[in-house]
Amino acid sequence: MARRSRIAIGGLGYHVINRRVGGLQLFESYADYSMFENILQEAYERSGVSVAAYCLMPNHWHLLFWLRHDDELSETIRWISVTHSARWRSAHRNAGNGPLYEGRFRSFPVQIDWHFSLVADYIEQNPLRNGLAYNTGDWPWSSLWRRNQGDAKLTEFLGAWPDEPLYVPGEVNGTDVEVNDKIQQIRHCVQYGRPFGDDEWVLRTAKELRLESTLRPRGRPKQNPNAAPSYLHSDRTPNVI
Repeated sequence: MARRSRIAIGGLGYHVINRRVGGLQLFESYADYSMFENILQEAYERSGVSVAAYCLMPNHWHLLFWLRHDDELSETIRWISVTHSARWRSAHRNAGNGPLYEGRFRSFPVQIDWHFSLVADYIEQNPLRNGLAYNTGDWPWSSLWRRNQGDAKLTEFLGAWPDEPLYVPGEVNGTDVEVNDKIQQIRHCVQYGRPFGDDEWVLRTAKELRLESTLRPRGRPKQNPNAAPSYLHSDRTPNVI
């Protein structure tokens, strides 16, 4: 199957995730986490692309961007992934043992309104949902912790937030049911690359970015039990077992 083309346009948010191949641990020590944050800082200094929110988990990472220009995403993530792979292998003396990451990064576009805030909250609450922290702000390898008490030198790569007062991390409201439903929607977007936003925006964005396939139901279509077998409509002879 051909890979879906990567198209990213300025003015949209993008959630990006990648994990270590085989679900193995990617960050094993303070030095591992710090290394990746330093790479985010270098990426910012190199390209000017800053991160709105992020969270580093033991075997994967989440990044949230608000792009200013078209086609910034792929080059930025490519540089981050390649640089991190090389430095990780050097630090762990693991050269030549196959790929570090499970494959290409996954991403999906995010509407710049409260959906963007909700994705940021989703990212920063990962440690809480996975039992790695008692409170959302306790995990030291996330944008929330860095904003609250991090080293100013390491927070230069943070700050790409839309200017509207509504878009403030941690201020997305709703009932538990509504929020949980949105979390499930975000997880679906993570898995399939579906745009995350209002219905009209999703349809328009999917068409513009050639992501229409992400809107289709997954799995095989339901078969009509009264319909004739498909092989009766072709010249092929079915296998007999």
